[in-house]
Amino acid sequence: MNTMKIAGFNFTKILAEKNNSNFEGLKIDSGINLESIEKINSKEIKSSDSFLIIKWSCEINYAPNIANISFSGNLVLSLEEKKAKEIISSWENKKLDQEFNMNVLNLILKKVNIKAVQLEDELNLPLHFKLPSLKSK
Repeated sequence: MNTMKIAGFNFTKILAEKNNSNFEGLKIDSGINLESIEKINSKEIKSSDSFLIIKWSCEINYAPNIANISFSGNLVLSLEEKKAKEIISSWENKKLDQEFNMNVLNLILKKVNIKAVQLEDELNLPLHFKLPSLKSK
């Protein structure tokens, strides 16, 4: 998958709300979803590669009814024409290539996690993942 390049990334929604500060029974769940994958047809882009736009959403839920952080956005990838056609076909057949899927999800999570940590800090929420820490011997 070394022929895949990021051509663009943006957030279309960033929403964070804290309903209460009682963390009793706290359970943090998160999920990420690819909403759509489409080929970008533009005469303005001069390239031998094809461009795909991936619409995605991600949510972090602090239960029971403590807080919610949600994101949506777009990821634009530049790929070889043949690979782009394979991806579109596999998406339409609901059988997305596992390596491609993992690479895309990791690209999105990298951006989302940075924003989520900032929002969690501002709302005084526990982090949704464990950060590395040092321990004495």
